[in-house]
Amino acid sequence: MRRGNLIVLSGPSGVGKDTLLSRLIERVPGVVKCLTATTRAPREGEQHGVDYLFLSPEQFAAWISQGKFLEHAHYNEQYYGTPLHLVEEARARGLDVILKIEVQGGLQVRQRVPEAILIFVQPPSLEVLRQRLTARGTDSPEQIASRLHIAEQEMRAIPHYDYLVTNDTIEEAVDLLRAILLAERARIRKEG
Repeated sequence: MRRGNLIVLSGPSGVGKDTLLSRLIERVPGVVKCLTATTRAPREGEQHGVDYLFLSPEQFAAWISQGKFLEHAHYNEQYYGTPLHLVEEARARGLDVILKIEVQGGLQVRQRVPEAILIFVQPPSLEVLRQRLTARGTDSPEQIASRLHIAEQEMRAIPHYDYLVTNDTIEEAVDLLRAILLAERARIRKEG
């Protein structure tokens, strides 16, 4: 049985990563999204163990000291991390594991797992991103301004990624992500 690929999907908050991932997982068998641990509070409708692993700051710090994260980062005043055991279990079963993580974490994964496939999702423009964040209705104007500032910084890391997907239309972006995953499964020589 082949070992599953490790795929990092990064991009600014509000760019549509969750929508892209859910549609991609519907269309490509053998792909799973790894749960992320976070110290942020659940949004309305989010459930522990389904959407995220919601940890207290103390629990999160304990996991760091015990080496339980593949990567972890501080983002927008909260902590996020990828539980290492979840990634390893899924890859050992031959599943391609997608990590939806921010740039800082993506670059940590590249250092620890050089063969990881890094994909950056960008908006068509920062103005479109502002409109999407506003329409989402979950953030204050101050939080939106902070997310846009972070987005500008994150986009500077695009040269460190393997692939760039512009989420202008959902279907085209999903088609491109699907093509990348299928091509990577067929790759004979892995660099890294």
